[in-house]
Amino acid sequence: MVNKKQLTEIELDRIIEMAWEDRTPFEAILFQFGCTEKDVIKLMRGNLKESSFKRWRKRVNSGVSKKHLKKRNPEISRFKCSRQNAISGNRISKRT
Repeated sequence: MVNKKQLTEIELDRIIEMAWEDRTPFEAILFQFGCTEKDVIKLMRGNLKESSFKRWRKRVNSGVSKKHLKKRNPEISRFKCSRQNAISGNRISKRT
């Protein structure tokens, strides 16, 4: 488990942002930050208002979200948009 104290504020914000995005799977968060789905749920629970957390969980568990690779179209094999710059470590490179 990734300790919340080990994450910078920017990393924490990015994990929350990725968790809210329907098309970003938990595996992408694990790849970039080492946070499992359980870790992300704990981070979301600790950093969102209760009503926001419940809304997020309901959405993730619904058919709308593609947060789990099993629910995604098997033809999609990437974590990021084809137009997004390469990812280095935990930082996404800035556009030039």
